[in-house]
Order: sequence, then structure tokens, then C-alpha cells
Amino acid sequence: MNVSIVGSGYVGTTVAACLAELGHEVTTIDVDEAIVDAVNAGESPIHEPGLDDLVADHGGDRLRATTDYGVVRETDLTMLALPTPSNEDGSIDLQYMEAGATSVGEALADADDAADPHLVVTKSTVIPRTTDDRLAPRIADAGLTRGEDFLVASNPEFQREGTAVEDFLNPDKLVFGADDERAFERLRALYAPLREAADDDVPVVETGIAEAEMIKYANNTFLASKVSLINDIGNVCKEFGVDAYEVAEAIGLDDRIGEQFLRSGVGWGGSCFPKDTDAIISAARQEGYDPAVLSAAVEVNDTQPERLLSLLDDHVDVAGKRVAVLGLAFKPGTDDIRNTRAVPVIEGLRERGAEVVAYDPVAVENMRERYPDVEYAGSAAEALEGAHGAVVVTDWDEFAALDDEFGAMADPVVVDGRRIVQRRDGITYEGLTW
Repeated sequence: MNVSIVGSGYVGTTVAACLAELGHEVTTIDVDEAIVDAVNAGESPIHEPGLDDLVADHGGDRLRATTDYGVVRETDLTMLALPTPSNEDGSIDLQYMEAGATSVGEALADADDAADPHLVVTKSTVIPRTTDDRLAPRIADAGLTRGEDFLVASNPEFQREGTAVEDFLNPDKLVFGADDERAFERLRALYAPLREAADDDVPVVETGIAEAEMIKYANNTFLASKVSLINDIGNVCKEFGVDAYEVAEAIGLDDRIGEQFLRSGVGWGGSCFPKDTDAIISAARQEGYDPAVLSAAVEVNDTQPERLLSLLDDHVDVAGKRVAVLGLAFKPGTDDIRNTRAVPVIEGLRERGAEVVAYDPVAVENMRERYPDVEYAGSAAEALEGAHGAVVVTDWDEFAALDDEFGAMADPVVVDGRRIVQRRDGITYEGLTW
């Protein structure tokens, strides 16, 4: 198939490269000429394991990029993969999605009469009814008729940063939301190579558009709430001197609970969990319902960084002292610092008067843009040297290999928010929930 994707961010670039890998002709549309040039040169504009190879293999060939919306007229379907940032009240800002839909409509209006209506697919995470109520009308504003000139559908993504390529190519499920059999047929054809490679062993959920949009929110907020629940249980365990990880290992054997997302620690971040949880809470309140459990999940998550720092306070008065922050990305395998727990940790240390030195294998430059006056080390060992305390925020594998490096600390106090460092002689070690 010939596919156009509006947006070359984390979602758009990964989806585009993976669809090219499946054999489709894919063109991404982006306003940033530097991103367009990078994709066409076979260079990934983002850090994501496995993506560099796919973009290198297909960039400039089956995978191309442009700033011209006119390309949509040459494609079988168009995906909208644009940012949906949060407003101050937690609701999502649809300006980019609406602008993209408007541009797609204008491009389609200039096309010669087509035998089949063009399919426009919402890939970004949006509140239920957004595709029908906010995006389809923007496309129609160009003088197009829904059902005759264009169709709409929702096809949410379930890709985790750090494993996005693997998640796309080996999905747990595919969700197609549409109200027209022609839209379903085109989505089935789009993913046919993926399903064939998996011997048709990928569950496909075909449902309404609003239901598909809600499935994405339900998926993410359920997982966020599960993490907050195990963190809350972990905080209770800590008060009783109980190892929360031993507890989690046992309850994870219950198939009603499952073992995934039971690693308690300093909390969740990234571009999805915080934004999506805030958005569905805001949307529910606008409809007259206050989702108490989801609100509590956010509250627990917001308090974990301060609990981490309070454990450090128990051992060190950090005012005027060097403190190492190990890990800046919101999770290992990515350089993404959006909503990382490192931000409230750094803020809390600075409020205490600490001299912060930070290290991350790949996210330093992104964090430097936010905190240019923080000292950044070139390695974990360099960050620890002379430090009076260290806090672990991201569970990079290299932190598990630290040993003698702790001996270079002025005061070897380590507070681990991810259970990646091993308790050992010679350091004062505190686990956040163990």
C-alpha cells in the first residue's frame, strides 16, 4: 500500500519505519525540514532501539519524508500522528491534530475525482468522540463529503518507548475503530503482512471509533494505576520493614494480577501515562464524573520523588553538598525526559541547597536544555566521585555494575528508586520500597 503519515515524532517515525519494513511505501509529512532531510538521508531523528537500522534500510527508498501535504493525494490512506500536549487543566490541546486534519482536507480537495474515498486514520491518542466531532469536520471544511470523499477511523498505537519497534512488529493486539466496512477493509490490508508474519496469531479488535479511542486511554490508565497501586503497597511495606519486591513476586503468580508492572519505585513518567491519565480525568470531569481511583493514582505518583528524597534526608543534610542523580530519562532505552521523575528529584535537591551532578547514558543533552546550570558528568563514576549522596532515578543496566565507584564518594549514601543497585558492604543503602 501507499501510506502517508502526518507527523515525524516518536509515534510517526516508528510507525512509518515499521510499515516500510512490512513492504509498504510510506511518506511522512513534517514541518521541520531538518527532520525531513534526516529521514530521506536514512537517519532516524529520534533515539529508539532498532529504529536506526530500519530508517537506514528504508530511508530515501520505501520510506520518504516531505513538507508537502500534496503527497496525501497519491496515497491509499493517511495517518494523523501529531502531538496532543496537555493544557493547564489536563485536557489535551488539539490544535496540531486539527491543523493536520485541515491540511489533509485541503490537499484532498485539490485531487482529481477518486474512485474510492480516502481513509484518514487517527493514530495519536485522543479523547473519545474527537475523530468524529473535531477532526472529521475539519477535513470536510474543504468542501468534502464524509463517506463519499473521505472516511475516518481510529487505530491507536500500543508502543512503549525503548521497545517501540518490537511492540509494533510483535503486537499484543490490533485495534481498528471505524463506522464503514471500507475503512475496516483498508486497515486489514495495511496490517495483513504483519499478521501473515505472525501466522494470523495477532488478536484484532474491530469496534466503533469512540470505543477504539477509549481503549487506548483505558489501556494506559489501567497500567499507570497498577504501577501507582504497587508503589502505594510498596510504601506501606517500607513502613513495616517488608521487602515489597518479595511481596510483588508472590502476588504476581496470581493470574488475576500478573507479574508485569509490579516493580515499585519512584514512579511513572514519559509522554503517555501522565498526559493520558490527566486527559481522561479532565474529560470525565467535564462529563460530570470524578474518577477517584485515577486521581489517586496521579497523587501517589506525584509523591514518590519526595519520598525518595526524604530517605536521603534521613542520612545526609545535602545543603551545600554534592549529590549525584543517576538517570535522567524517564525509562531506560530512551533519551526522552518528558515527565521524567528526575525533574522533581532535581528540583527537590536544589530546594534543599544541594549541588547536583547528573548522569545518564543518552539523555544528558535533552536535560541540559532544561537545566543548563546543572553539572553533568560523563559517566556514573565521575558523578559519584566526591558525592555525599546518590539517588537512582532510572534503572539503566550499567548502574547494576557499579561497585568500586561508590568508594570514591565522600559519603557513600545511596537511595535507590528502581532496585537496580545491589545492597553491599561499604555503602549506606536505602531502597525506596524495600
